[in-house]
Amino acid sequence: MPDVRELLHKQSGLLGVSGISNNMQVLEASDDPQALEAIELYCYRASCEIGALASPLGGLDALVLTAGIGENSARVRQAICERSGWLGVTIDEDANRANALTLNSAASTVEVRVIATDEEAVIARATRQLVKTNLESQAGASSRPEEK
Repeated sequence: MPDVRELLHKQSGLLGVSGISNNMQVLEASDDPQALEAIELYCYRASCEIGALASPLGGLDALVLTAGIGENSARVRQAICERSGWLGVTIDEDANRANALTLNSAASTVEVRVIATDEEAVIARATRQLVKTNLESQAGASSRPEEK
């Protein structure tokens, strides 16, 4: 089982496809054809997921790009948005290159936004709440009279 975890968590994804790195910045800086293939596959899969989610909704009102890649890679944002053009997504290339928070062009029927995330803070808050709940639960259980 550890071998499977290692394969899934460390050697798959961008690294597995490129054979170079799991870091998008490293792949974007590379001229290796496998780096380009990994980037293209990433954008293809992201646009497939957007389409799969948009279909039952009957379209999109907004598309939010987030996390490290969504916040920092104009190239990836552009490729994903171009593939999502059939949904009405068009971006302003200047705004995209400038890493603006709003990327949609005036012609876009979908708002395109970049929103920063802080996954570590979300995990920390959830963990704190879980610990608090468990402590309160344990305190409540120890203050109950024992049933005889």
